[in-house]
Amino acid sequence: MAIILHGPNPSVYDTSNRKPHVIIIGAGLAGLTLAALLHKADIPFDIFEKSPETRNVGSAVFLAPNVGPLFTQMGIMDEYLAKSKRCSTMRLFNEHREQDFALDFSLNHELSGFQGRILPRKVLYEIILGQVPDERIHRGKRMSWMAQGENGVHVKFTDGSEFEGDILVGADGAYSAVRKCLYERLQKDNKLPASDAKDLPFSCVCVAGYTDTLDIEKFPFLKDEESSVINTRSFDKPYSWNVFAVRDNKMCWNSTLYLDEETAKFHNNFRTTDWGEGGAEGMCNDVRNFPINGGDGTLTLGDLIDKTPKDQMAKVMLEEKVFDTWHHCRTVLIGDACHKLHPAGGQGATTAFHDAVALANWINALPTTQVKDLEKAFRSYRDERHVAALAAEAHAKNMCKFYGKANDRSASLTRFIFKKMPFWLWAIMIRKHIGCRPQASFLPPVPNTGTVPPADLPSYCETLKIVKAREAEQAEKAAQNKQLLAVTENDTIAV
Repeated sequence: MAIILHGPNPSVYDTSNRKPHVIIIGAGLAGLTLAALLHKADIPFDIFEKSPETRNVGSAVFLAPNVGPLFTQMGIMDEYLAKSKRCSTMRLFNEHREQDFALDFSLNHELSGFQGRILPRKVLYEIILGQVPDERIHRGKRMSWMAQGENGVHVKFTDGSEFEGDILVGADGAYSAVRKCLYERLQKDNKLPASDAKDLPFSCVCVAGYTDTLDIEKFPFLKDEESSVINTRSFDKPYSWNVFAVRDNKMCWNSTLYLDEETAKFHNNFRTTDWGEGGAEGMCNDVRNFPINGGDGTLTLGDLIDKTPKDQMAKVMLEEKVFDTWHHCRTVLIGDACHKLHPAGGQGATTAFHDAVALANWINALPTTQVKDLEKAFRSYRDERHVAALAAEAHAKNMCKFYGKANDRSASLTRFIFKKMPFWLWAIMIRKHIGCRPQASFLPPVPNTGTVPPADLPSYCETLKIVKAREAEQAEKAAQNKQLLAVTENDTIAV
């Protein structure tokens, strides 16, 4: 059996004030962002991904201004701006290509100092991936088992290899192997809430893609510097669909099928742990004649499907659940492993980024690698981020109704409320949403340039105090050492 170890002999672990070695399972957006931040904090880590090669599929990702300060600190803002398009509107159409109404998010820039942007998920993934040293990513490593205790955490993989560290982070998606192992242990000890033992519920299935380069004469709106989220609803079919113009004369698209009790049973036979090609072709055939706005007025999803490579097309179940248990002992969960959000809310990626920076702040501020200190930090992380995840889940459910089919009563009511909402109430909603703009407390701060100050987040404010106290202590020690060295040199000269 191949054994991979790090650092000191795990049987004699030093749990004093040395930096912890972090094992991250899953190289998705959440796992890579955490890894990139730990790298900048000079905290040792290794990230393990079950896929043997990088393959990140899906549609477009809309990121609100909430990620602006973090991306600036990470040094990726220029690349992010260059590879994304400004997006400040959501336009809703019916099947006759008639616009029902639009939502304007342009106020975001003034309030936060950052713009909303849209880009392909694959491109966003590659930007974050570029921040992580290649030698720290181990591919083709599917986790099978883990054990944890006072002296560390021990992970086994299906290829027979093993790894040991101080902290285990589950960033491996909705069907997290880390969460499964952790919950099995907690259930045996009667410590797992009944709600966490239930399966992931779902109400929709989605097919999505990212096209090759398109003819700008056929798709003239690709010339525009600004993009929009363009949603179309069906009159009598349980579908809605979105198209997004992105950089390089390409488009992202998706179509969502809203399930009832009977169709949910059928689609329950198709379950996947990731975005996958399985079943995508069949669903594409079902939606290819759906009309999309723009061009000469005859465009359909089929025009995009025909220009989408099969390896950039995927079908996935859209599960929705926020788990209650996020950590235990030396193990902690982030991203989809602890909250799977419906993409209608557009907050899945943003929530994952916010998880990563909050957890990185607490890990950097750890006084020791003892379990009591880890549990305290993880509890603070969970208390802050669980509330945010629940709010994102509620927003996603509302937006799912918002996008729902035209003749659905609940969906119609939700759209009516949004359509008739007075500007002052809309502005309040935006202010509340963009207030959460977290930063890493161990990186140079990004000054606020918007009219709304960022929220005071414990994961930043509390850990910043610890970081400053640590820096002051180190500065004092350096001054004392300098003074001692000067005295020693004077004594040497005198002799």
